[in-house]
Amino acid sequence: MADIIQLLPDHVANQIAAGEVVQRPASVVKELLENAIDADATQIKLLIKNAGKTLIQVIDNGKGMSATDARLCFERHATSKIKSADDLFALNTKGFRGEAMASIAAIAHVELKTKTANEALGTQIQIEGSKVTAQEVIATPEGTSVAVKNLFFNIPARRNFLKSDPVELRHIMDEFHRVALAHPQISFSMYHNGSDMFDLRNENFRQRIVHIFGAKTNERLVPVNEDTELLKISGFVVKPEFAKKSRGEQFFFVNRRFIKSPYLNHAIVSAFEGLLPPKKIPSYFLNLEVDPKSIDINIHPTKTEIKFDDEPTLYALLRAAVKHSLGQFSIAPVLDFNRDPNLDTPYPQKSIQISSPKVDIDPSFNPFTNPSKSFDKSNNKKWDALYVGLESKSNTRDSEDGFVSFETDAIQSSIFEDQSETKTKNTFQLQQKFIISTIKSGLVVIDQNRAHERILYEDFLQRITLKSSASQQLMFPLRLEFTPQELTVIDTIKDHLTQMGFVFSTGKSNQLELSALPTGIEPELVDEILNQLVEDVQNEVPEFSFSSSDLLAKSFSKSLAIKNGTHLSEQEQEFIVNSLFACKEPNVSPSKRSIFITLSTTDLDAKFN
Repeated sequence: MADIIQLLPDHVANQIAAGEVVQRPASVVKELLENAIDADATQIKLLIKNAGKTLIQVIDNGKGMSATDARLCFERHATSKIKSADDLFALNTKGFRGEAMASIAAIAHVELKTKTANEALGTQIQIEGSKVTAQEVIATPEGTSVAVKNLFFNIPARRNFLKSDPVELRHIMDEFHRVALAHPQISFSMYHNGSDMFDLRNENFRQRIVHIFGAKTNERLVPVNEDTELLKISGFVVKPEFAKKSRGEQFFFVNRRFIKSPYLNHAIVSAFEGLLPPKKIPSYFLNLEVDPKSIDINIHPTKTEIKFDDEPTLYALLRAAVKHSLGQFSIAPVLDFNRDPNLDTPYPQKSIQISSPKVDIDPSFNPFTNPSKSFDKSNNKKWDALYVGLESKSNTRDSEDGFVSFETDAIQSSIFEDQSETKTKNTFQLQQKFIISTIKSGLVVIDQNRAHERILYEDFLQRITLKSSASQQLMFPLRLEFTPQELTVIDTIKDHLTQMGFVFSTGKSNQLELSALPTGIEPELVDEILNQLVEDVQNEVPEFSFSSSDLLAKSFSKSLAIKNGTHLSEQEQEFIVNSLFACKEPNVSPSKRSIFITLSTTDLDAKFN
């Protein structure tokens, strides 16, 4: 039998390895930024074109590489981070497997420029699909510049699997946030298609969070600090009332490396128990420092998962630290043993005799036997005003002064009484949640929130598709603050928002300036509506025109629909019932949940059998 096992060529092996390391442009960004940090850079610049599909370039002022190192760094399993297997259990660097640069070079056009401080000239290397096409000596600043062009140029199938530019850019920004948050002492800047997106200077951890996620984040942060022999915790959690439905702002950094840990995340959720609104999850930015020997990093290609030696102890320490911070800053109720004694009610002393209160009463008083004491007839006249307008057989009354008449309005009560008797009530509200309406076969029970959501959804969808929305001009422009990432999301749906009736422009300092709103939307609700919209877009990631319009209409209807627990007048109840059954699809809400149920008289009769 002929031999069938053979060694793979280097270029095939590199492409297979690239499938593990490089999943999308954001993977390249992560690897290049971490290499720049390991090179002791204090300033790192990230340049992106077309969401990384055309260009990803990272420029740093690190220590650079010699000509030999520059050529070797593109070989598989070539690294300066480890020298023996024991080093794997004492890692303080980012990239250490030696596969990142080789994997990137296998599927892209790569241009490397680097120079050390001791050399007068630097080195430039150009690689296309693992093949070195040029290497020469050039004049370049100290540090390293890596430009990755035409990602997946030799693997068209992989390139076809990439998402739209807004989606890929959002993944790049996520990786940029993770690296920038882990290293606030390093200056970072990011540019996309020539426009400045981030310019982060050397700062502390709180300032870095605020500059990435906006000034409104500052007041929402609660400090967390705990120092033990096993674990050192520092960072912030977000106040419960600002919790979100998505997991976009949950950051764990272990020894300055971003990780994902459902186990430790559960510890945070447990600490927030009883404080979070329904269907909300906590946000946090926490740094954990542990002994490198007590963790195993090399269990996942992207290094975002870590194994800990003693996870139960870390869980308990983390939960206790967060719970303590929430109580210390009056976020959670705690027992206060340091009360101000001046506010306490003093206890009575034994030497002081307490006497019962005295009340003067006349036991012989009887209003029926002594009418002169009970009512003074001289005060009769001042009570007459109380009876003016009351129904009586006559508009006159007898008094000591003779026959006196009182003027009263002619009330035609019979007309209103007849009207109320003939008018029938068609709808009823139950527990300020359901609207009950009678029909020929029985009755229908409608969920008022879902019904209104369906009504608004079809109305907004019609506005977007027909482009027939009217705007109401604002006397004073409305300025709202968003993060650069949120502004990117809003920019992707700008056309749909304009069709809805929004007129806005992007101002300075990550501000959105609105000059006109769709008719029917109150200015004080715009911030909540747009924040909900951004969150929905980030979670559902629309890529086609129709799905974007559909998501936009869903988000607006969800934000503006009346909530359960809202009292509705009879006219409002009838409006919802009539508008609902005028919809094209009145049976289900935009989220495909039932809006109403019917109970026939047969069903009701069966309940009494």
